[in-house]
Amino acid sequence: MRSAGRPPVTPVQLKNGFYIEVCDKGTNKGMKIWNATEKAMHDAAQLYAGHKNVIILGEFKEGAFKTSPHTRK
Repeated sequence: MRSAGRPPVTPVQLKNGFYIEVCDKGTNKGMKIWNATEKAMHDAAQLYAGHKNVIILGEFKEGAFKTSPHTRK
């Protein structure tokens, strides 16, 4: 079986919207989850907060986050 080649080295471009970062307890890196609205972002944060560490990153617009991140446990 052949290798797929080199992995991409360019950073991932994020879409405009609202993001949370969900990671397992005891780890620092997780995955970013995109939501179209702020209400959907808070609903998703409540969904994962029971068994994961949730960091609310806030609104991402034009290449930067508009607010500072805060955690929800």
